[in-house]
This record gives sequence, C-alpha cells and structure tokens, in this order.
Amino acid sequence: MGQQVAKERFSEAEYGRFGERLKDSLQALRELLARPGFGAGPATVGAELELFLIDADGRPLRRNKEVRAVAGDDRVVLELGSFNLEVNLTPLPLAGRPFTALAAEARDMMLLVDKAARSRGGRVVPIGILPTLTEFDFTRDAMSDETRYRALSRGMRRVRAEPFRVQIHGVERLELEVEDVILESANTSWQVHLRTPPADFARVYNAAQLAIGPVLAVSGNSPSFLGRDLWEETRIALFEASADDRDMERPWRVDGRVCFGSGWVESGAEELFELSVREYEPVMPVMDEEDPLAAVRDGGVPRLAELRLHQGTVWQWNRPVYDPAGGGHLRVELRALPAGPTCADMAANAAFLLGLVVATAAGPDWIEGFPFADAYRNFYRAARNGLDAVLAWPGRTDPAPASEVILELLPVAAEGLAGAGVEESEASRLLSIIRERVLLRRTGAVWQREALAALGDEPGARAAMLARYRDLAFTDQPVHTWPGPLRF
Repeated sequence: MGQQVAKERFSEAEYGRFGERLKDSLQALRELLARPGFGAGPATVGAELELFLIDADGRPLRRNKEVRAVAGDDRVVLELGSFNLEVNLTPLPLAGRPFTALAAEARDMMLLVDKAARSRGGRVVPIGILPTLTEFDFTRDAMSDETRYRALSRGMRRVRAEPFRVQIHGVERLELEVEDVILESANTSWQVHLRTPPADFARVYNAAQLAIGPVLAVSGNSPSFLGRDLWEETRIALFEASADDRDMERPWRVDGRVCFGSGWVESGAEELFELSVREYEPVMPVMDEEDPLAAVRDGGVPRLAELRLHQGTVWQWNRPVYDPAGGGHLRVELRALPAGPTCADMAANAAFLLGLVVATAAGPDWIEGFPFADAYRNFYRAARNGLDAVLAWPGRTDPAPASEVILELLPVAAEGLAGAGVEESEASRLLSIIRERVLLRRTGAVWQREALAALGDEPGARAAMLARYRDLAFTDQPVHTWPGPLRF
C-alpha cells in the first residue's frame, strides 16, 4: 500500500489487464524462487509502528499531512485515517541486540513525531484503539488526503456495494454499519518483519501462525471501541469486519480480506501469493511498465509491482512479503500485535514472538499432528480473552489457561533467540517483561480497564485515562510497572 497511485478511478478494461499481469507476476515469482541462491542471507528484523494523533482534549487530530511535513523524515508516512501516521524502522540483523535498537529508534521517532504534532496543537500516542473515538470520527472526510486511499475506498466499494457490518460481542456488544473502509483507521499496530530464505518460508510461516496466539494473549492493548468494553484485542474483530469485501448473504469464500487463514502452508510463499490472486478481486489496478516475465528470464530481479500492490490489499494477520530491494528477498510480516503501550513493551512482544517462531520453525514436529483449527482457535480466543483464554499447544494433552502456557513457552522463546544469535542479556531482559506481565496479570488492556473503573462515571473519564496513559507511555517503563488505579 506504500506504492504510488496516480488516480482513483479505473475502467473495467484496466481491471482485466491487471488480472492478466497478476498471472504473469505469479509465474515470474515461481521462476525467481526456483533460482539457486535467491533470497539467501542472514535473518533480519524490521518493524512498522502506527500512531494516533490527538489534540489537547484527547480527541483524534486530523492533521497527519501537516505533521508529517513538519517532521521532515522519510520514515514517517501517512496512514488511511487523517489522524494516523506510521513510522518505518530500519531493518537489522536478528543476531546481536536488535530489539534494543528497534526500541530506541521507535522511541526517537515517537519523540520526533510528537514534537511535530505539538507544533500543530497535538500530541502522539501509541495505543491499539483510541478510547476517545466516536462514530462521528469516521466520515469520508476523515480519510487521508492521498489518491491511493481514495482509490482503495472506491475499489473496495466496487466489490462490496453494501455497507460494512460490524458485530463484536465481548464484555458488551457493538453492532453498526458503515459505508466505507474508514473504520480501518481505528486500529494501530506494531508490525514485525522477519526476513526468511525461500526454502524455509513454509516452516517459518507456519511457526508464526502457531506462535501468535499465546503472544497475542499477553500483548492486549485494545479493550474498547466507541465507549464499549469488548475484546482484549478488539482490533482483531474490528479490522476483519471493516474490510470484509464478501457479500454477507452469499459469501463466495470462507475467509474475508482480513483473516488468519484456513490451513498450514505446504509448499512455500508462492502458495500464499497464488491464493491472494485466486481468491481476492483486485481493488487498485495500477499497471507498471515492467514485463515481469521478461525481467526474470533476462536474469534480473523483477519489481512485481502489481503483485505487491495487490498483496498490500489482502491483510492476512501473518502475511508474505516479496521485496525486490538488495537482490530480492522474502519476509514474513507479523501484523497482529497492537501499538503500545511503550517501546519497551513492543520490543518484548517482538522478542517473545520471534523467539517462538525461530524455535518452532527449527523443529517441524511442533506442527506435525497439531490441527490448524487449534491454532486458529488460539488466535481468536487470545484476542477475545487475553490471559484468560484457554489455549492448545503441541505436546499438551489438554488446553490450558494462557498464563500457564505462556510461562512454559518462555524458555522455548529464549532457546529460539539464542539459536538466532540474540545476546543472552537482551533475550533475558525482554522475556522477563513478558513473565512479569503474566505474573502480575497486567497488560495494556487490563491497565486501561482498571483505570476507567477507578474513574467511574466521571465526565471525560476516557480522555482522563488516555492522558495518563500517554504520560506513562513516554516514560518507557513497561506497562506491568505502571501505577495501579489507587494511585491514578
């Protein structure tokens, strides 16, 4: 979705040509992945952090274009909502102390964007869903002033003319309909990228599908939306509903455009790219001048611009990425973690997740015999119930509370990080944050709920909670150390 889009309206002939180019791109990708040595190299990790802009009252501030201009840094990019920005962090070798470096860069970027926001009467906050959002924040003029987002909106309405229906049943219930994809802007994430050699892709991707459930259970930071107490990670349900292009009366496929998936990957990355082209209609048929088949058959590394653009409009929670930079490579993009509460928390979440992924990918027996349905249930149970979720895990006879499973998996994650060359002190420090969160039962979502309960029916309670949250987020002290409601 970061690619340039010059127009927002397309003809049916353009959609047809784009579809043919996607077929050629898939064939080019297959031939490229079969090339000896393609994508080889050490594992690297990168991340994207999405942020909310807020005004002095804690309400969303629709000035992302102005704030980006003041920030003056190419790592800062616009997101769908005019009150959202994203910062792209520098990829690093997984070996060494990558999480410390990512946290430091994320902190520096947050401070940079916050300073720019202050010049426009605002602040920045890292949180999964802004608790002060109202239904009036999701009008069409709330969208960023970018052609690609208007094109996305038109393309999604082309494949789904009826309103998007949101039904989330958590502690409370939320049901609403919206005419556009603007509800996507209610969610901000901490998206982690792991570079993966093509030969290892299926094992690493499957390991990510297995690992994300317990990691999400201990990372919740999105407990409410529109004033309703919903899931620990309400983002999961909200994003799936807000971009679901299926006809709800006559669905033509099992999975929506945002999904977890429906089975283990067997062959490799091409399997997932092929599924996206086969199952999901294009929404932005922007053509590149490159002939991908000619490029790959001439010994080059094709851009595959059409395939990358299309893949950017299919939002699996774990998603394959093809990048032509530096000779070309593949990545697994792990998209399910929320933004916040602090850079230390996000670094810990990434370390726990990647440690589990590396460890489970190194042993195929983790997946063998473990039903994909159990990984699927783990993911949604974790999103809904957090540390109270009941999770299955390979080798366990019966499902167990998430807190118990997570404590058992911390040594597994430590082993995975050690095997990847992460320094022991780095792994120990970050995994201890996860351990303390479990023992104290204090995630970002729990803290938000406790803080709101302490404020009771006080007018402006959500804004007051958010102001305190923001102050604590910039101390960079992990959320399990934050003052409880008695000291609020």
